[in-house]
Amino acid sequence: MIDGFESFEYSQFHPCHFHLAVGTESHFFYVFTDSELRRKGRMTPAQKRRREEIEREHGRPDPKSIEKEVAELIELIPRRGDRLEIRTDEHRAYPRAWRRVPSVRVDHRLTSSKRPRNPQNPLFAGNLLDLLIRHTSSNHKRETIAFSKRRQNGAEKLAIFQVWRNFVKQVSERKGGGTPAERLGLVEGSLTVKEILGERLFPSRVVLPARLEKYYRREVVTRLIPRGRRHRLAYAD
Repeated sequence: MIDGFESFEYSQFHPCHFHLAVGTESHFFYVFTDSELRRKGRMTPAQKRRREEIEREHGRPDPKSIEKEVAELIELIPRRGDRLEIRTDEHRAYPRAWRRVPSVRVDHRLTSSKRPRNPQNPLFAGNLLDLLIRHTSSNHKRETIAFSKRRQNGAEKLAIFQVWRNFVKQVSERKGGGTPAERLGLVEGSLTVKEILGERLFPSRVVLPARLEKYYRREVVTRLIPRGRRHRLAYAD
């Protein structure tokens, strides 16, 4: 299934959206992409003027970013053959995203956003993942001083969470049920920190998809920090 949650970078004038692909039964957090958004919702006249000033100086986010980034997410999801069964809520950009990926045949299962967010909800795995991200990551809480100054930093923290969720955290706190990676038969038991960090992986030896390479190189740009530090260490490859 595909789900997403909204956060922000630099300030609340710069919201962003992280798109998540998670296994409905396994709860395995496969991959994510991100979108830069334009601030919306109720604003005071002063806030509207401030948004206009920022957009005049730094430009406006792509209004089709969610559509494009979800399309890229689909291409990154592991699959057998050219078919994917994807469950989502009623976000209108999702069907447009499928059309951007003609090589993948999507069997779309739609669930109303009004359904209770309980274990009987077909989107429960995504709802639980959203809850865990906000619970364990202070930079994604609704009101916080620990927000990510760069979207790149938010992506890096989410990648660390991804490893923890998949290989350390039990699917259920009360009932256990193994880690998501265990459910897929990738490992036996939860991994320790020593096991996770026991061997250094180099991108010159482990091929990364272009999007993950972009995250590794720290190339996600925040408009108000256009010269943010990249990952260009000589011995990092």
